[in-house]
Amino acid sequence: MLTQSQIDAIADAVLQSMKNDTPVSAPQTIETAVKPVLSEKKPPKSKCHESRGDRPVQALEGVGDITSKEVRAVPLLDHIEDSEGLERMMARTPARIGVGNCGPRLKTRTMLTLRADHAAARDAVFMDVSQGLLDRMGLFTLETRCTDKTQFLTRPDLGRVFSPETMDELRSKCLHDVDVQIYASDGLSSTAIEANLENILPVIMEGLQAKGLKVGTPFFVKNGRVAAMDQVSEALNAAVTCVLIGERPGLATAESMSAYIAYKATVGMPEARRTVVSNIHARGIPAVEAGAYIVDVIQKILDAKASGVELKK
Repeated sequence: MLTQSQIDAIADAVLQSMKNDTPVSAPQTIETAVKPVLSEKKPPKSKCHESRGDRPVQALEGVGDITSKEVRAVPLLDHIEDSEGLERMMARTPARIGVGNCGPRLKTRTMLTLRADHAAARDAVFMDVSQGLLDRMGLFTLETRCTDKTQFLTRPDLGRVFSPETMDELRSKCLHDVDVQIYASDGLSSTAIEANLENILPVIMEGLQAKGLKVGTPFFVKNGRVAAMDQVSEALNAAVTCVLIGERPGLATAESMSAYIAYKATVGMPEARRTVVSNIHARGIPAVEAGAYIVDVIQKILDAKASGVELKK
């Protein structure tokens, strides 16, 4: 590829040839101007070429799973002054550090990892929770007024409400006047439910029952938003309602779940009345540990008869 200085030199040479009195054809003029410029010393290679020299590019088959923890832990910088320090830093954060560059661009493996993480985030939003998981856990399914994922994303208001028929089903299948009603919902990440629900729900249920609390019938809500818990609370007259819901996925993780908890939730109540335990996933708060913590939080809410910001007063 020609540099800007070479292009300028060719243009100057062509213009100078055109000023000569001797008639010369256009192709000859251009050839005469270009040859001296191209015969000059070639420009130096970019740093990305210098760093690998004449070594062949590694075959992708040898890279392995680019999304695996082991591959992500390997720095891609060419010259590292403190490799141990960088590795310690990379082990403590999912942020993309130590990825290096090739000239002004990201390296190929970094780009492929970004695309893989983006694909995982999209899958988390658009996929459905497997019926096999719900069957294993004995959870029946209710659906909000959203008919599909597209409507769920474009009409969040419909993800907060149920049809009259669905409310009748809820009342007929669940216990009423309970201390705690807990259920799960896909929210914006079905992957979060798949990854965490089997570990967290039994811990919460057993922990609450061990405290002598009356726990409602657990179930699953498809295409649900957080505020759907308000209708559930009113219909079942639950003292505390807790929803385990998938959070919006990002490029760092698509498996993050949160628990939203409210004391005597009512439709239209302010968001400040909700208590939330977030970042529940393998690289955040492990599901089992989060479950034990949620049990303690629910007990505090029942003792204080308040949740959200009112719990801290």
